[in-house]
Amino acid sequence: MPSLFKEPLVHFLAIGAALFLYFHFSGGGSAGPGSTRIVLSSGQIAHLEAGFARTWQRPPTEAELKNLIDEWLKEEIAVREAMAAGLDRDDTVIRRRLRQKLEFVADEAADAAPPTDEELKALFARNVDAFRVEPRVAFRQVFVSTGKRGAAAAAEATRLLARLNAAGPTARLDEFGDATMLPGEVPLSALRDIDSQFGNGFAKQLEAIEPRQWTGPIRSGYGLHLVLLRERIEARTAEFAAVRPVLEREFLAQRRRQQLEAMYDRLLAKYTVTIERRDADASGAPGKAAAQ
Repeated sequence: MPSLFKEPLVHFLAIGAALFLYFHFSGGGSAGPGSTRIVLSSGQIAHLEAGFARTWQRPPTEAELKNLIDEWLKEEIAVREAMAAGLDRDDTVIRRRLRQKLEFVADEAADAAPPTDEELKALFARNVDAFRVEPRVAFRQVFVSTGKRGAAAAAEATRLLARLNAAGPTARLDEFGDATMLPGEVPLSALRDIDSQFGNGFAKQLEAIEPRQWTGPIRSGYGLHLVLLRERIEARTAEFAAVRPVLEREFLAQRRRQQLEAMYDRLLAKYTVTIERRDADASGAPGKAAAQ
């Protein structure tokens, strides 16, 4: 039975049914623009009442319902007269709105059947790299300014490293190094976020560091750093359950795009399309008209 929902014919029938119901309850059941007969069905009145109740959290009174009906009739008459006068033709806003409404109804039909776990797992397998959890590291750092100390910076870093190793992993950072705006304590962060703070290539140098001991110096665009790696989480593939909501949104978005394209292909087959172009050559003479 689930495979039945994948059949294009079923999609087409579902979209057709949705369009029928939409136009039936939104006023499409009345006679056409060229007619002087207007029918407001009980279903359409119920639709007006439901809209009022959603807005005001109560049903309309008789007077309010009459006003709703009067406004609906004015709108229906205005639309018919405007269409009879051709005011809807070549109007970009109206054309775009009509297309949006058609695609909105088609989207609702596309979302009617939720994706199965098998379909989502297949999407997950095809895009596994997009769902990889990046490696992250947490570390402490003490800064030695090359701008301030010049050639003596490396010797100062070596001296500080010995003191830090003697103080251990919990050394008070404010007792070591030079002043800097860079954080001394960096929580678990993605490598790209670390590079955005310390400069490109800094995070790569952290990969070779043994945890829980002071190491260095490591160079950045700012100077030298003595680093203690507190925690490292290796890159891994995300669990399916954790990314299932994202997969479902992406699957439905893909299905909507595919079904819209299929709908337009079916509808296009009903029409004979001629596209005429008049191009000018380099001399300014008009080119041949192209037809498709």
